[in-house]
Amino acid sequence: MKNIALYIAIALAAAACASNDKKDSATVTDKSTAVPSTTASTGSSSTTRTQPSQPMAGNPLTDPNSPLSKRSVYFDYDSNSVKDEYRNLVQAHSRYMTADKRDSRMRIEGNCDERGSREYNLALGQRRAEAVKRMMTVMGVTDGRIETVSYGEEKPAAPGHDESAWAQNRRADIKYAGE
Repeated sequence: MKNIALYIAIALAAAACASNDKKDSATVTDKSTAVPSTTASTGSSSTTRTQPSQPMAGNPLTDPNSPLSKRSVYFDYDSNSVKDEYRNLVQAHSRYMTADKRDSRMRIEGNCDERGSREYNLALGQRRAEAVKRMMTVMGVTDGRIETVSYGEEKPAAPGHDESAWAQNRRADIKYAGE
């Protein structure tokens, strides 16, 4: 029953995002990099849309002005729910996969901090990867083009044994085939 409610909530969020957001992924930034606007604001969006300082040239996956260059979705402690601030990031990657990259594939790698048993962290990492995958499939990416894997606590992004390091290690990384 919880899974059905989760699918419905994700579908509603995706539909709301799709109907309100512009389709040009070059102008969308995720909340973690958005610059707060103190001038005219419509209040209809939780993020600020900015134009890149230079036109995008080359590969949008490596262009630092593109939201596609951001590849990590971070999670709260002991959670596999995608935070609202990362929905635009997941949506940008979904649009990229459904636009003109029909043959591209990706792997979503779930990770955890060092707390918890090895088995628990592997399971939680898998749930995190699957949560991002579910959002992408709701947004139109074919299920078979996304592979998920969990590394648990085995591939930390940040060394350390404090909340700052743990926060960086609770993530799902998006990797495209050939990278």
